Amino acid sequence: MVLVANLVTIAGNCLTYMGVPWFVLQTTGSAARAGIVAFCTLLPAVLAALVTGPVIDRMGRRRVSVASDLTCGLAVSAIPLLQFAGLLQFWMLCVLMAMTGLFRAPGETARGVLLPTLAERAGTPLTRAAGLYDGAARCAALTASALGGVLIAVLGAENVLLVDAATFAVAAPLFAFGVRGLPEAQTQERAEPASLCAYRRELADGYRFVAATPLLLGLCLMTPVTRGLDQGWSVVLLPVHAREELDGAVDLGLLNAAFGICALAGALVYGAVGSRFRRWPVFTIAFLIGGLPRFVVAAFTDTFTPLAVIMAVEGLAFGVLNPIMATVTYETVPEDLRSRVLSATTASVQLITPLGGLAAGLLVDSAGLPFSLLTVGGVYLLATLCPMIFPAWRQMDSSGSSHDRAEGSLPQGWGGETGVVTETAVSALLSTAAFTLLASTLAALILRSHRPAHAKTN
Repeated sequence: MVLVANLVTIAGNCLTYMGVPWFVLQTTGSAARAGIVAFCTLLPAVLAALVTGPVIDRMGRRRVSVASDLTCGLAVSAIPLLQFAGLLQFWMLCVLMAMTGLFRAPGETARGVLLPTLAERAGTPLTRAAGLYDGAARCAALTASALGGVLIAVLGAENVLLVDAATFAVAAPLFAFGVRGLPEAQTQERAEPASLCAYRRELADGYRFVAATPLLLGLCLMTPVTRGLDQGWSVVLLPVHAREELDGAVDLGLLNAAFGICALAGALVYGAVGSRFRRWPVFTIAFLIGGLPRFVVAAFTDTFTPLAVIMAVEGLAFGVLNPIMATVTYETVPEDLRSRVLSATTASVQLITPLGGLAAGLLVDSAGLPFSLLTVGGVYLLATLCPMIFPAWRQMDSSGSSHDRAEGSLPQGWGGETGVVTETAVSALLSTAAFTLLASTLAALILRSHRPAHAKTN
């Protein structure tokens, strides 16, 4: 029930991220304004994540999640209703999207911190539970992406936002019913009465724990950059590329669906077999595969197929990243600090995210789409080198608990000479994937050079 509720909520968020940028591009024709709306959406999410960790424990994870979904649904539904009435102004759109960001972050944290408890109750290894949880989110994104582009083309962006609002109305009661008997989902009683001093102390506990844990600190310092760049790609660069070079919203939906299908597959496969392999090499190579290539292909081709191939390969690579990071975090953080630490990590990870769409929109308007794609892709490549350079990332393989590893040992096949052989085989497979990615990139460049120049008409 909880997975279904999370799936519906993520689907609603995905429709928001597709529908609102397309709505802005349709009504204003400005990539910069699309970036401004994305900034207004994500900045409140970061601010909320910074300060709401203790509030989630005091109010209860169940209440926070339900309130989050209901508020987001009301804010999203107000956009098309005001548009139909002829009353919607650009500043109103920014305010309404800011409301969705403000309430979305606490809801996501409230649901996420319950995963280890639910996994333990179900007798499921944490690695597998993290893969299934991320797989549910990927499945929701896949469904919403596949339907979103078609719905935008058939119904229009305004009506898609009404469908989006309905998903939040469905998710709230599903989650409330699914965790109704779970003590960890209810209000967490504290020995110290609620006060401003107690709130500050509890909030600081989460940040102190992150600062004292090198691996968590590394995650919080590096992933904000990639999340910001991903945001610029998803809300500005890819929609503008689909509008100007491809066949519009339908191609946008299909590209996102190709990425989502393969990311779902990657998450589920990792959930099933991921505990057999060392995390650091898998994470590092997958991160390198998932960064630069899509930007290069989009910059040098105006055809659908090469970009779809690249996004599919990158989806497979990215599918393993979230389960690895989630497993490492849950193994590292004790339950009583989980809401506060996850709020702190969420805030830090999203710290640069609001600037991603804003910067991408301004860059496209001033320098053009090809230059923007190559610039953002180059920065992304530098960020993905961090796990190779900094030693703290190797601690991914020492954070495992006995819950996933019998007698605290590494999985069979990763020690001694046998481990070398196994690791070499996996590295060869990942290198083959990287070679395929490079070959697809070169094919895209060849297609671009031999394609006659023409203007797209959408």
